[in-house]
Amino acid sequence: MKTRTTTAVIAAATATTLLAACSGGTKAGSGGGGSKILTLASVDQGSVEDVVKAFEEANPGVKVRYTTSGADQYQQQIRTQLSSGTAPDVMSVWPGNGNPGATYVLAKPGYLRDLSDQAWAAKMPEAIKSVAQYDGKTYNAIFGQNGIGAVYNQQAMTKAGLTPPDTWTKLLAFCRAAKAKGTPAFALGNQDNWVTQLVLYSLVATSVYGPDRDFDQKMQSGQTTFANSSWKTALDKYVTMDKTGCFQKNPLGTNYEASQQLAATGKTLGIIQGNWVIALLKQKNPQGTFTLKALPATDDPSRTLIPAAAGAGYGVNAKAKDPELALKFVNFVMSPEGMNLFVKKQGGLPSLPDTGFAVDPSLTELSRFIKSNRTVPFMDQRWPNAKVQQTMLSGLQEIFSGQSTPQNLLKEMDTDYQAGS
Repeated sequence: MKTRTTTAVIAAATATTLLAACSGGTKAGSGGGGSKILTLASVDQGSVEDVVKAFEEANPGVKVRYTTSGADQYQQQIRTQLSSGTAPDVMSVWPGNGNPGATYVLAKPGYLRDLSDQAWAAKMPEAIKSVAQYDGKTYNAIFGQNGIGAVYNQQAMTKAGLTPPDTWTKLLAFCRAAKAKGTPAFALGNQDNWVTQLVLYSLVATSVYGPDRDFDQKMQSGQTTFANSSWKTALDKYVTMDKTGCFQKNPLGTNYEASQQLAATGKTLGIIQGNWVIALLKQKNPQGTFTLKALPATDDPSRTLIPAAAGAGYGVNAKAKDPELALKFVNFVMSPEGMNLFVKKQGGLPSLPDTGFAVDPSLTELSRFIKSNRTVPFMDQRWPNAKVQQTMLSGLQEIFSGQSTPQNLLKEMDTDYQAGS
């Protein structure tokens, strides 16, 4: 029986996607003496630490008490904390409407403070502003752009004598060759359900939006459905990749943390993830070189698109204990110093222009695709409710366990999509 949870995404993540997402942990400022205390909940483990340190140094007498956790755990907790009045002053918030911690979902019931009057809000590019707003007002301080693709361990690739494929046929041949050498192509941590979507999103970008950039509008107007579109093609290709041996054994028994370890140490040649994973891989293997490339879904490289969109940002609790200090923190995040600290640590790209940020060589292809308009937003950011994504995530796990089929999953997603907001 399907268990429908209130867990999700990306990362952002960091991320998250979406797009943004990391394993759990907790840190706290001591708060001794007469210090002013800011409370913060974040999914940006591995990158928020430097930002907090810089913020505290820039604001003597301020201590930030913060917790970090994975997207699944975080999204289960944050709504409960907000409704019970125990939420922190500042919290991670995803763009759009795709998961329980997203902008629309948290702003609609009044949980977030309107940030439209902050100077950076007017500078946001339109594509990012649209998913940082609810009802025409800005609620999310989105500091970075993220992309999803194949992140290769360059040393492992050299050892295997292989190069990144740029067509679907070459991708399957690459997987077979990697498997034959005893080093699977990609690590896949499907035990954490938000991870399940990333390969699919990479394939959907080209399969669905390559031939039809207006697909979202057609979905919204009822002209098409998931089940009767190229989503079926993309999902079938995901299954084909698994059957071809593109992933290590037992993806459902592998969590996100373990998948990072596989890719970082060369036990796989790479991992299909958001660019945020690069910083985590470098933590595990400081001598390693990791590069993000587009994941092909057709045999025409010129048609390949990358899912790329605004990553998770930060919102201010409408009932923050210290609203002024909370605003000061999000404004620091959106300053060139704070933004560049974040995206450099995460291996991302800044959301605002003119920050003086130097693109890391690992993201050269992502940057090129963004500049040439060969990207599409993360799919869930344009869905009418968070239920669609939850059904997709649990359904993908069921496909990998043999309990469901692509066609059944897409029909269930259609039912949730058509239920509206």
